[in-house]
Amino acid sequence: MRELLQVRFGEIHLKGQNRPYFMRMLVERVREAVKDVQGHVWLNDSRVYVSDMTDMDEAIRRVTKVFGVHSVCRAVEVDKNDFEAVCAEGLKLLENHHGTFKVNARRSDKRYPMDSMTINMEMGGYILERRPDLKVDVKNPDVTLSVEIRDNAYLYTHPIMAVGGMPVGTSGRATLLLSGGIDSPVAGWMIAKRGVTVSAVHFYSYPYTSERAKEKVLDLARILSESLCGIRVHVVPFTDIQMQIHEKCHEDYTTIIMRRYMMRIAEAIAKKEHAQGLITGESIGQVASQTMYALCCTDEVVDMPVFRPLIGFDKQEIIDIAEKIGTMETSSLPFEDCCTVFTPRHPATKPKMEIILDGEGANGRVVSRSVAQDQSQQVFYPKVTGNARCFGHVQCDSIIMGDARISSIPAIVANHVDAQLIHEAAIGRIAGDQILKLMTLGLTEQEAEEKILDGFLQ
Repeated sequence: MRELLQVRFGEIHLKGQNRPYFMRMLVERVREAVKDVQGHVWLNDSRVYVSDMTDMDEAIRRVTKVFGVHSVCRAVEVDKNDFEAVCAEGLKLLENHHGTFKVNARRSDKRYPMDSMTINMEMGGYILERRPDLKVDVKNPDVTLSVEIRDNAYLYTHPIMAVGGMPVGTSGRATLLLSGGIDSPVAGWMIAKRGVTVSAVHFYSYPYTSERAKEKVLDLARILSESLCGIRVHVVPFTDIQMQIHEKCHEDYTTIIMRRYMMRIAEAIAKKEHAQGLITGESIGQVASQTMYALCCTDEVVDMPVFRPLIGFDKQEIIDIAEKIGTMETSSLPFEDCCTVFTPRHPATKPKMEIILDGEGANGRVVSRSVAQDQSQQVFYPKVTGNARCFGHVQCDSIIMGDARISSIPAIVANHVDAQLIHEAAIGRIAGDQILKLMTLGLTEQEAEEKILDGFLQ
């Protein structure tokens, strides 16, 4: 007889032919989790076992945080061929329990001479003879004595639920924009739960943020590392960029512009680490920079997908998860991060792309193409604003078909003598000679028209 941990997994059972790969990854992650307590880990018959650890309670705490683990059982291993010893160990497990119980046997070894029902009856009878104070309740017992017949017999009473999910490293890589707030650690944890290897980028604005603010972020990373199997944090000095944005850009747009630069930098780091996506802790409408309009503006500057697992959560739901994973206390420490530096009095909630491009001091060119058919009406409101030396060009090209109507109403504001701002609008119909030329190549009139529209829109 020996005491050990029986580790059970859930979703991995659904992986079909790929299941051995996921199981091997889970064993590797459990082995990493218990290496400091010298646990011996092995896989046997769809179960992971941990034995010979120096601190079982600490081993349980660590294993329950491993993604891919459904539950952990503090089990007793007994020779299955000695049924008397199996019953005796079952009785011992119930010695501190009173009230009702039931025996729940599972026989994976079909060669075992007793089936599950027989084991339940024989073991239940053995216990009742020696503990007349106990009663059997098969529907709602106070305690369930579980017996698994595999290579040996494994007995346990109280499974400890774990985090579930998929083993880290089975679903690619992603880079987390990690602030010192409540949301971003939760977002990283949730994506890692799906098997993603997560690294992090933190933007550091010294001296406007303290050294302790940076340490707070590193502390959050250490907390997450228990479940994420370690996490690499890239600390990016961001002060100079923020100062330039604050001095040269429209105040209402500083937060959006700052977020766009953060996304660019994070994407560059992610590509160097061969990551397939970015992770943020944004939730729709939580702050001004997280409106639907603002999120579209920040996404526009990167090519890789941006994962936002908290997008539909309210703040209390996020706080509940933060408390569950152990980051809430650290996130609540009163040290500012770079996102709170130079916060505008009236941040833009519906930013215009043209203004943002101008505010960054870039040469901006926006081209829109549209087709209006039948009785439809389209109105464009392009806006170009120049606050510094810049070149802004907005072009609206449209094709009218039938009785449709298209209007373009520009707004051009030059706040600097050297700002070069242009608006163009070209609205017309398909020329008849274009259709005839394509028809001479064997196309029908409708096919020719579709060909012209396709080329225009592309």
